Amino acid sequence: MALTLTAAHATADAHVGASEFLAFQLGQEEYGIDIQKVQEIRAYEAVTRMANAVPYVKGVVNLRGIIVPIIDMRIKFELGEPTYDHLTVVIILNIGGRTIGMVVDRVSDVITLTADQIKPAPDMGGAMSTDYLVGLGTIEDRMLVLVDIDRLMSSDDMGLMAKLAA
Repeated sequence: MALTLTAAHATADAHVGASEFLAFQLGQEEYGIDIQKVQEIRAYEAVTRMANAVPYVKGVVNLRGIIVPIIDMRIKFELGEPTYDHLTVVIILNIGGRTIGMVVDRVSDVITLTADQIKPAPDMGGAMSTDYLVGLGTIEDRMLVLVDIDRLMSSDDMGLMAKLAA
C-alpha cells in the first residue's frame, strides 16, 4: 500500500505546476489558450452583423438569452481571408465575467504543459507584438503559440471590455 501511495504522490507531483491548454488552429499555425477560460465549443453559425463594427467582430449571437460578441481570430491576427466549413468552431469564453465567442478554424485537443515545456516568446524586434502571448508550448514535435486570452480580449484595441464596462 505504501508503494501505491508513493506512486500516486509521484504522479500528482509531476502535474504540480502543469497547465492545460485548449489547442486550436488558425491557418497552418497551432495556438493554445487556458482551458479554464473556455465555457463551451460550438459549431460556427450565422451571426447578426453590427453596424460600424471593426472587421474582426463578425457580429453577435443569442446564446441561451445572452448576447455574445463573436470575434474572428484569423481576421484579428491578419492571417488571411477566413473560410467557414464544417470544422470551423466558436470557442465560447468567460473573460472577466463576460461571455465572448472566438471563431477558429478547428479545435484539436487539450494539452497539459509543464512549466519547462513553456518557453518565453522570442523578441521579434517590433515585427510582431508579443504583448498577448504567454509563450511557446513545446510537446514532442508540436509547438503551440500560447495566447493570454484575458489580456487579448480586454485590450484597448479590442474595445470589448471597455464597452462592456460602460
